[in-house]
Amino acid sequence: MIGDDKGGRPIEVLLVEDDPGDVLMTREAFEEYKMRNTLHVVSDGVEALAYLRREGAFAEANTPDLILLDLNLPRRDGREVLREIKNDPDLCRIPVVVLTTSQAEEDVLRSYQLHANAYVAKPVDFERFISVVKQIDDFFVSVVRLPTRR
Repeated sequence: MIGDDKGGRPIEVLLVEDDPGDVLMTREAFEEYKMRNTLHVVSDGVEALAYLRREGAFAEANTPDLILLDLNLPRRDGREVLREIKNDPDLCRIPVVVLTTSQAEEDVLRSYQLHANAYVAKPVDFERFISVVKQIDDFFVSVVRLPTRR
């Protein structure tokens, strides 16, 4: 189920999420569907950028193949993080899926203006949330061809 054209390598996923319940549900989705992807989690925008730039405690971090980004984050807002990612020549190639509770049209529009690859409103129902995570995984692992990791 998981893989790319060249033999099925798992992908590295960075989840930027401050809600422990949503982190737990995402982890459970990965486990329930036996996803071979590696899930890394940071809880705010400052940590996300440090992870992506391999700074401090994240000096040995792998560059993710996919970022799942919440918009409403402490210390540095998800919109700012998205802007930084898409304006950085080394990071802009990484697909970013905004995965957030906001259904506000202005958030959808702003996210796409900042070059988000997709905008997904988080369902509050556990089963639907897990289904959404699985669909994101299926799409970005089975359908889309991701660039080779650097």
